[in-house]
Amino acid sequence: MKRTKNITLSSHGSFRLSEFIAEKLVAAIAFISFAFIILILIFILRESLPLVMGQATDDVGKVTLKSLLSLTWRPVSNTPLYGIFPLMIGSLKVTLVSMLFAFPIAIFSALYTSIFAPRFAKELMKPAIEILAGIPSVVIGFFALTVLASFFQKWFGLHYRLNAFTGGIALSFAVIPIIYTVAEDALNALPKSMREASFALGATKWETGLFVLLPAATPGVFAAFLLGLGRAFGETMIVLMATGNAALLSWNLFEPVRTMSATIGAEMAEVVFGDAHYNVLFFIGVCLFVFSFSLNAVAEFIVRQRMMKRFGGIS
Repeated sequence: MKRTKNITLSSHGSFRLSEFIAEKLVAAIAFISFAFIILILIFILRESLPLVMGQATDDVGKVTLKSLLSLTWRPVSNTPLYGIFPLMIGSLKVTLVSMLFAFPIAIFSALYTSIFAPRFAKELMKPAIEILAGIPSVVIGFFALTVLASFFQKWFGLHYRLNAFTGGIALSFAVIPIIYTVAEDALNALPKSMREASFALGATKWETGLFVLLPAATPGVFAAFLLGLGRAFGETMIVLMATGNAALLSWNLFEPVRTMSATIGAEMAEVVFGDAHYNVLFFIGVCLFVFSFSLNAVAEFIVRQRMMKRFGGIS
């Protein structure tokens, strides 16, 4: 009896030890990840600091933040211009097209596989859609460059092969699996009693899905939307290859654009270390970081909490 009791206590103690080690390991990984994010932010801020302090210079003279308010991006010329408004509008245009195309498809796909699809169809469709997330961005960009661009130009009579619309449609292929996965998990996490109660009251499957389950899963769906939006706004290779890469100040969706992330990817390797162009590119990186951080902060501390109170039953 004593021997059995000692073995039990030993087993119980080893289990507690492994649990303690696992907890501390997860905490350490989380801390390291957070530290890396802070270090990246500090590095980006440090490299853009000369521009913020008015100390960045080029061949013409000092470059200040006021120069970023111009409407032309022409960093390599006798009179360099560093206006980032065309880049910001280009990013917004491509992101808008991708989200308008990807969000409805992803949400209704998640709704279908969660409620309507038979088991064998769900086992095929879910992995097939999620496989899209593993396709490299350069492959999607190459497909858009060689296939989608020619298709849209032929069927819609577009003047430019590569434009914001083509880039946005190509970008949606990378956004759909992210939104789909999170939204589908949110729908599956709902208690089965909700759909059973809806069916008992005489509602059809579509009525149950659209008016019962989808509103109840709104916090998860909103989180999926934000993840997709962040992915679309920060994408580089797809928009670099499929949008024409021209910094035009226009709201026309069928004209070439250049996004903020694509500008960094295309020009960072060619700039002189420490000059004004170099500092401006890092300042654009700061803008992207601030946008992503603000988006997550607003989602977490304002919108998501209100939605959880409204749809999640939080008092």
